[in-house]
Parts: sequence; C-alpha cells; structure tokens
Amino acid sequence: MAEDERIHDGPLPKHRQLRELLIEMAVPGQAIPSERELMATYEVSRATVRKAIDGLVADGLLQRTHGLGTFAVRARLETNLHLASFSQDMLRRGLTPSTRLLSLGLALPPAEVATWFGLAPGERAWRLARIRLADDAPIAHEEGWYSTSLLPGLDRHNLTTESLYDILANSYGYWVDHAEQVLWGEAADALLANQLSAPVGTPLLVFQRRSTAGGKRLEYVVSRYRGDRYQVHMDLTREQPANELNTTPLERNASDL
Repeated sequence: MAEDERIHDGPLPKHRQLRELLIEMAVPGQAIPSERELMATYEVSRATVRKAIDGLVADGLLQRTHGLGTFAVRARLETNLHLASFSQDMLRRGLTPSTRLLSLGLALPPAEVATWFGLAPGERAWRLARIRLADDAPIAHEEGWYSTSLLPGLDRHNLTTESLYDILANSYGYWVDHAEQVLWGEAADALLANQLSAPVGTPLLVFQRRSTAGGKRLEYVVSRYRGDRYQVHMDLTREQPANELNTTPLERNASDL
C-alpha cells in the first residue's frame, strides 16, 4: 500500500480519509471490499469503516444490497424533458439502448386509459410491457397502451430490436408530434425491483405520457425509471405561461421560480 493510501492520525478524521479512498476505488456497479477487508487493509476500527460507508450510502454514492454486499452506484443518466423515444434519448447520450419484451397483446385497459382513448365498454387495446436498458443496465419499466384501430397488427412487429416510434412512423405513418406528461415518485415493489435488478424500495421516477399524432390519440404509457440511475433536468424561467389561469397553485409556483 502506497504511503498516500495509508490512514494516519491527524486533523482529518480517519473516517473522512477512508471515505476519500473509497470514492477513488469505487467502480460503478461493482462491490467495494467488505468491512473486514477494509479494517485489515487500512488498520482501522469497524466503527470507522461503518461511518465512512454510511456517509457514502446517505450521499447516494454507495448502495447496500442484502446478502450481496455494498456496491458503487452508477452515475445517473440525465435527461431534459423533451419529445423523444427512449432509444433516441439513449443514443443521443452515446449509450446503446436495448429492450426486454415482457408482453404484447390485446387487453382491457384501465378505466382512465379507456376514457382517454374513447373506447366503448369491453373494447380492448394493445398492451405493451417492456424493460428498457442502456448499455445492458436496466433503466426503466414501461407499460404502454396503444390504439388497435390506428395500429392494426402491432404484434407482428419486432419490438425488441426496433424502435417503437420508428415503427409508428415508417409502418403506420404516425409521427408523434405532441404529448402531455406527468411526473411523480414511487418506491419499487418486489416485482418491479426484480424486473429492474434493484433492491425493493428503490426510488422510482414515474412518467405518465399521453401522446398524439396529428391530433389522433395514439399512446398512453407509464414509465418507471430507477431514480438511482436517472434524473431529470428542467430549465425554469419567470415567463408567465399563456394558460396560467388554468394551472394549479403548485404549477404557478414552479413557473415563478
């Protein structure tokens, strides 16, 4: 061990020295050495090791996984709110998008979805469930509903290797040109955590998007992104929106920031 990697008595507490060493050695997605190994390597107490690790966990730089160890957290992907597909979003940032198809078929949509599409009672829609990955790392779970009248034969397309938005444009002649999006937070339950290879309770960023093409209602999708791997950038100004009188007090406060 190099001299500059040793932990000494001095003005900087030992747990702070160990913290800096852990930050330097951490490789996103890989486990750090065990508490016992750190104690032996740096000749420090268990209390010192735990204080250093606890601080990094609290800062979101490390993550404990029961039975597996403590892992360095991958840097979050950041996106600006914009109208683009997941594949387009990932490619633009230099990552390789891929898809794990969970299911695609006709199903009865929830009441809110049926109302938005204007479906008659008992009328079905396409239900598409997918896991979206970037450089083979699970990022999001998507459940999307699509119009059967606008998209006949959607199940005949390869939604594992082809971009859905490319299929909508090239095979059906629909280019998504407008969408309304709502964002909220949730915690991953056992099923979602397993599908996203994440611990139960992992914070999720949930996007509900309703998309249209030429005024036709095309897509209703809810995407649940791992909050430890994804973040959103929003640029706020003081400009008053034209429809401010129709916004909620919370929305008006956001526009005034």
